[in-house]
Amino acid sequence: MNYTIKYGGKEQPVLILLHGTGGNESSLLDVGKDLMSDATLIGIRGEVLEQGQSRFFSRVSDGVYDEVDLEMRANDLHRFISELLQKSQLTNQEIVLVGYSNGANIAIKLLLNYPDKYQRAVLFHPMYPIDVLEDHDLSQTELFVTLGTQDSIVPIEESQRVLTLFRRFHANILSEWTLTHQLTYLEVEKAKKWLHRIIKQNEHE
Repeated sequence: MNYTIKYGGKEQPVLILLHGTGGNESSLLDVGKDLMSDATLIGIRGEVLEQGQSRFFSRVSDGVYDEVDLEMRANDLHRFISELLQKSQLTNQEIVLVGYSNGANIAIKLLLNYPDKYQRAVLFHPMYPIDVLEDHDLSQTELFVTLGTQDSIVPIEESQRVLTLFRRFHANILSEWTLTHQLTYLEVEKAKKWLHRIIKQNEHE
C-alpha cells in the first residue's frame, strides 16, 4: 500500500488518515495536523480504483457495498497498519482512526472487526448500508462522528443508521450535524476539541 508518515512526539498518539473517494495518502495530512499538531500522522491510499479514483473497497453500485471485498480489504488494511506500526516502533502509542467519506466507511469495518485494536475514531460523513447481524462490544470505543442534514451522497436515514449501529453496540459517541458532505473547518475544530479531551482523559485513567 502507498502511504506517507509524518513523525510527531515520541509519546503522542498516531492518527491513521483514511481519505475519501478520489483522495490519496496526503489528502488528510492538513486535517490531521489541525486535529493534533504533535501526533504522528500516517496517511494511507486505498488500493481500489473506480473510474480512475482511489477507494478503500469496491461497490456493487452507488450506495451498495461489495461486502466480500470490504471484509477482505479491511483485514488487509489492518495487517498493513499493524506491520507498519511495528516497523516504525509505534506500537506503544495510542491509535486514532481518522476517516472521511469512503475512508470513514472502512474505518467502521475496522472498529467492528478489531475493537481491541481500534478504540478511538473521528468519522467524517460515513455511510454503512450493511445489516450487521452479529453482536459487537464497543463499550470501550470513543467516537466523534459528523453527518450532513442535506448531504447529497449520504441520505439522512443512512446517517441515522450509522448512529443507531454504534449505539446498539454501546459505543460512546459524540455526533455533530453539518449541512453537506463537504468537510468543513468548523467540524474539524469540533473534532479537535473532542480528541484532545479524550486523550487527556486517558492520560488520567
